[in-house]
Amino acid sequence: MLIIPVKEGENIERALKKYKKKYDKTNVMKELRRRKEFVKPSIIQRQGKIKASYIQKMKSSEM
Repeated sequence: MLIIPVKEGENIERALKKYKKKYDKTNVMKELRRRKEFVKPSIIQRQGKIKASYIQKMKSSEM
C-alpha cells in the first residue's frame, strides 16, 4: 500500500501527481502484465537472443 504524506494546504492535484509517480516506480503494472500469461523459459531465451542480435547489428552499423 502506498502512503503519500499530504502537507497542510497542499493542492490535491499535486498529491495525485506524487501518487502516480510513486506508483510508476513500484512497477506494479509491469508485474501484473508479466504474470498475466505464462511464458515458457525457451521463448524468453529466444527473445533475448533476438534482441541481442538486433542490438549488435545496430551497434555494428553505427561504426
